[in-house]
Amino acid sequence: MKRELFDADHDLFRESVAEFLKRDVVPFHAQWEKDGIVPREVWVKAGTVGLLGHGVPEEFGGTGLDDYRYNQIVNEEICRAHASGLGITLQNDVMAPYMVGLTTDEQKRRWLPGFASGELITAIAMTEPGTGSDLQGIRTSAVRDGDEFVVNGGKTFITNGVNADLVIVVCQTDPDAGAQGFSLIAVERGATGFERGRNLDKVGMKAQDTAELFFDDVRVPAANLIGTEGQGFIHLLQNLPQERLSIATCAVASADHVLQHTIEYCRERTAFGRPIGRFQNTRFVLAELATEVDIARTYVDRGVELLNKGELTVEDAAKAKWWTTEMCNRVMDRCLQLHGGYGYMMEYPVARAWQDSRVQTIYGGTTEIMKEIVGRGLGL
Repeated sequence: MKRELFDADHDLFRESVAEFLKRDVVPFHAQWEKDGIVPREVWVKAGTVGLLGHGVPEEFGGTGLDDYRYNQIVNEEICRAHASGLGITLQNDVMAPYMVGLTTDEQKRRWLPGFASGELITAIAMTEPGTGSDLQGIRTSAVRDGDEFVVNGGKTFITNGVNADLVIVVCQTDPDAGAQGFSLIAVERGATGFERGRNLDKVGMKAQDTAELFFDDVRVPAANLIGTEGQGFIHLLQNLPQERLSIATCAVASADHVLQHTIEYCRERTAFGRPIGRFQNTRFVLAELATEVDIARTYVDRGVELLNKGELTVEDAAKAKWWTTEMCNRVMDRCLQLHGGYGYMMEYPVARAWQDSRVQTIYGGTTEIMKEIVGRGLGL
């Protein structure tokens, strides 16, 4: 189905993103997967060509364009290039609302220029070893001591955890206040007592640095409080819809990318004297997958329109997130099956995409949590 979401400026931007990935990412990504991390200079190159800082005011080095369609284009092209190691999506889609919308003027002057240029890499630390989707179970603490917070605890599965220069840490600041007892504290690289653990060995997304973080009496200036003290949980709930829509955009783009590869494979691969795409079962499978991807993209594009208007609801974002990521896994699995034994070989793109996509139904809130959100929205 023809998309009508983008205009000529978006199309030009897409071309520049694709060119950057072709030139500065794709030739090196296999080595980054072996290394388990993307070099920091790639972030600076991305900032130079305008891939970072959408929504950041021009006075701080950003584009000043508060239009999520630019973020969506970056996400889609990264997925088409199979550049799963880039943490740019997290910087643009997850971190920007905190860094732009919740920071003070002083914090903006301190952090946003580097955020937009790629010299300041950021991360958000929510998940703990004993706490996943249940954010109210967070135990990392931040105790006020004069003009400082003293942070203690540990986080895990933190995207950009090794490269990050600034980590927004979700902390419990008042154990007796329930949901009003959480705050967001920005911990900067080099803070005494702030240590990084393992660069975790994951099933997929091998080039993406995902780390454990530890905080042992880390003293953080009170000026590093993000947003309002005691309102951290509210800030998270306000920003999670964009994060979940971001995951949905990636899920649809990844599924579409692998589907197109598989269609070409089925045209060329022969069995019993003819291309396997000539068999009715193959055509039916591909027809089903093409329909699912098209319908999912239509829903996500509508979600982008609503996000730009400030009208995307928590429930609609949850619907997009769980449906598209489950759909993506189905597409990956069935496309791999159509490749036969070759689909299980890492030299084929479908195998790596299958590995990388599996986590999408887990991070950003599991499918089960998304359904719970939708169910509650029904008044149940």
